[in-house]
Amino acid sequence: MLFDKLKDYGKSGVYPFHMPGHKRQSINGDLPYEIDLTEIDGFDNLHNPHGCIKAVQDKAQLLYNAKRAYMLVNGATCGIMSAIGALTSKGDRVLIARNCHISVYRAVKLFGLKPEYILPEYAEENGVKLPVFGSVFPELIEDKLTQNPDISLVVLTSPTYEGVVSDIKSISEICKKHGARLFVDEAHGAHFPFNKAFPESAVKCGADISVVSLHKTLPSLTQTALLLTNDTDYDSALREQLAIFQTSSPSYVLMSSVESCLDYISENSSEFESYIKRLSEFEKSAKALNNLKLIFREDNNVYACDRGKLVVSTIRTSISGTQLAETLRNDYKIETEMSAEDYIIAMTSVCDTDEGFERLISALKDIDKSIEKAENCKNLNILSLPQKACEPFECTDKIGKVLDITDCNGKISLEDVFAYPPGIPLIVSGEIVTDDIINQVKTLADNNISAQSTLGNAPHKLKVDVT
Repeated sequence: MLFDKLKDYGKSGVYPFHMPGHKRQSINGDLPYEIDLTEIDGFDNLHNPHGCIKAVQDKAQLLYNAKRAYMLVNGATCGIMSAIGALTSKGDRVLIARNCHISVYRAVKLFGLKPEYILPEYAEENGVKLPVFGSVFPELIEDKLTQNPDISLVVLTSPTYEGVVSDIKSISEICKKHGARLFVDEAHGAHFPFNKAFPESAVKCGADISVVSLHKTLPSLTQTALLLTNDTDYDSALREQLAIFQTSSPSYVLMSSVESCLDYISENSSEFESYIKRLSEFEKSAKALNNLKLIFREDNNVYACDRGKLVVSTIRTSISGTQLAETLRNDYKIETEMSAEDYIIAMTSVCDTDEGFERLISALKDIDKSIEKAENCKNLNILSLPQKACEPFECTDKIGKVLDITDCNGKISLEDVFAYPPGIPLIVSGEIVTDDIINQVKTLADNNISAQSTLGNAPHKLKVDVT
């Protein structure tokens, strides 16, 4: 049934402005069952590479200007878990940007770490707050590390799901000054090194370790990623953690997809120039929109942005982001990456076509003419940093009870609640539930946005501490 559904969707004519980055276009013929094998003689071993797999990783090191590159076939998630495990010891204090992916918080809980959180400012446009977080600024990192000299690791997401980039070079220098290591979840920035129109990569900017998802923005199969490091001192620790979080039976189909992707990058620099041209033309055309707005091109609280992420705001209009996505899907056969209450994300890649970009801007112009500008900007659900009552790992031993979420105000949550995508928690285990958080979960449900939780109780219920 699943196979048939996938085949039918492939023939539907719907244009994919979403991941994976290959956009359902083959760059190396079909990948057949004939190449799906295991670690037989002559085919190397991902966990102890010396032959053909090592050659692929060496190629990745060169392309990404890293000291080491580890292939990942369990996605960036296993790279995030492995990196945090390799860079910390149980009980370490770590500084985490509160807009990190859910896998970061799972690693914190699993490894028994003590997190301090920082909440980036919301992005702004002409003094009006936008519904997405802006950059993490170096001054904020400096203040936190000065106040908390025992913090051993800083964890940031750059670019974010919406394409917001932080000043990793300055942040890296600050971390080194304070003796802290820096890990950057760069999953959505795998394409950065391959054209100067994009921001510089995290490892080039001095991050100790970063992870990039090849499948998100480059022509590689889903689950393929790379773990990159600037320091060979982490080799043993990373290999130990990767042996835990990476499957012991890695897919050779996925690994060959990584190699094909790296070859494509090496041999097709002109395609990236064409890609930038398409983006520039789209940005120019988007200026004609009167109600909808392509954001992050001239916004405050944003150090830099990934131009490949087309984030279209509906905050000044009479429709929601989910309504815009539905219209694109139903009336124009365009599927976007995600929709939120006040915006959509259309993910692009080097594999997008002129026809795809033309379809999207034409559809947005049509829709823009059919909707009205809101008299006042919508009230943005501004969330403050929740109060931490205990460490996440301490929640495991607490006596909990599943309650209706409306009855959870003032109680300690024993699970993480998040919208997926993008997988950023509204509340983390050990934090105190507030009415604002409860209302935000309700708003997600009202807008048909999936609110999930680690124990499966959201959006209507939540496990909380009752001791």
